[in-house]
Amino acid sequence: MHGYLSVSLPEQQLQSSLQQFGEHWELNPGDGAFYGPKIDILIKDAIGRQHQCATIQLDFQLPIRFDLQYVGSDGQTHRPVMVHRAVLGSLERMIAILAENFGGKWPLWLSPAQIMVIPVGGDSESYAQQVVQRFREAGFMAELNAEHGATFNKKVRSAQLAQYNYILVVGEKECESGTVSVRTRAGAQLGRRPTEEVVSLLTAAAGLAEQPGPVLIPHVLLYKPVALGIFHLSKPV
Repeated sequence: MHGYLSVSLPEQQLQSSLQQFGEHWELNPGDGAFYGPKIDILIKDAIGRQHQCATIQLDFQLPIRFDLQYVGSDGQTHRPVMVHRAVLGSLERMIAILAENFGGKWPLWLSPAQIMVIPVGGDSESYAQQVVQRFREAGFMAELNAEHGATFNKKVRSAQLAQYNYILVVGEKECESGTVSVRTRAGAQLGRRPTEEVVSLLTAAAGLAEQPGPVLIPHVLLYKPVALGIFHLSKPV
């Protein structure tokens, strides 16, 4: 039994951390891993079923088995504690739950189809390409529909069916004034706005201010914790 540690102390430490966290949690006896206690985060799907996704596990055994040590601020040798941290758990399960929850209508920060730019009139296509490039530089998934055989209404409808969050229409007036006419996928018309203003507003809405480049999944926004399972949170999604 040389060097092995009772799980009672790790459990007490983990419970103390959860108490400091401030949310309601529940103990799930016997569900910890063999090497130590853990926190499981459960989320609910569209019909209320709970699934384990993220998990944080304390491992007191591997540092012992590998004889890991460090020198603390007191000059003494100490044994570290290993933390296993899986933010998403099963990526496939997480994506499936999100897809089901949003019903294909992805929020702006997570959407793979964020902005569709539609030029109206042959002279506006060049400006539309500039608008697309500007939004891509800002980190958005932006596309251009310059299909000449389709009517304007068909282009708008196609973008709505593809669940683009925003549809930006540009014509002669927009080219002259450096603006875009903004529509949502729900059909709301938000009027003509300066392009840079729209970039700023959507950048703030998508949380891209400090994340240049294509939109990825910011893990801190990916789910709301509902349960910690050796400890459970009862926070609704």
